[in-house]
Amino acid sequence: MKSSVIIEMTTEEVQDALLNERESLAKMKMQHAISPLENPMVIKEKRKDVARLLTELTKRSKEAQQ
Repeated sequence: MKSSVIIEMTTEEVQDALLNERESLAKMKMQHAISPLENPMVIKEKRKDVARLLTELTKRSKEAQQ
């Protein structure tokens, strides 16, 4: 998920996307622990997507406080 796409989303959409990405990441980690994934770099990308979403939420909350 690109940053430009995240910026265009509403706060509620960002929160929903964050929840979905975290669930997906947890499932992938569990699958990878049981049997190795074909492409383990997908886990790295999911982690980065979660970080991007959290960064955008933090930015928005700081803007709202000002």
